[in-house]
Amino acid sequence: MAQEIERKFLLAGDWQSAAVSASRITQGYICSDRGRTVRVRIRDNHGYLTIKGPSADNGLSRYEWEKEIPADEARELMELCVGGVIDKTRYIVPYGGHTFEVDEFQGDNRGLVVAEVELSATGEAFERPPFLGREVTGQVRYYNSQLMQRPYSTWSEEEKSGM
Repeated sequence: MAQEIERKFLLAGDWQSAAVSASRITQGYICSDRGRTVRVRIRDNHGYLTIKGPSADNGLSRYEWEKEIPADEARELMELCVGGVIDKTRYIVPYGGHTFEVDEFQGDNRGLVVAEVELSATGEAFERPPFLGREVTGQVRYYNSQLMQRPYSTWSEEEKSGM
C-alpha cells in the first residue's frame, strides 16, 4: 500500500528566490467525503487520477494511489467534480536535501500559500528552511478538498492568523 507522509506549513519568508520551477495545477474532487477523496488533476497538460484514504498520525500520513491519465480524459472527468476547482501554482524549492512544494492558490483561495515536504518516515528529520512559518499538518481546513468546500476567502481574520 502506498503511504504518503508529509508535513505542511504556512510561509513566513522569501521562498520565491529559491524556487527552481513552477507549474500550474487545476484540480477537482469527484468525492471528498471525510476519510477518502477521489481527485482529478491537470498539471502542465498531464492528467492524474488520485485516491486518498483517511489521515493517520495526526494528519502526517495517509494512503495515496495515483495514476497518470491522458489530459483529455482528465478534462472530461473534471465535469464530474463537485463544487468547482482548485487553481494554484506549485513551485519546487529544494532545501537541505529535501524538496518543498510551495502552493500559491488563486481564485477563491487567493492569498493562501503553503509549503509541503514529503518524508520517507513519520519521524524523519529535515532541515527547516527560514521561509517556513507555522505548521498546519493535520489541520483539516488546509486540505485542498476542504478548501473547495470552504475557501480561504471566507475565513475570518482569526482563522487566517491561527488564533
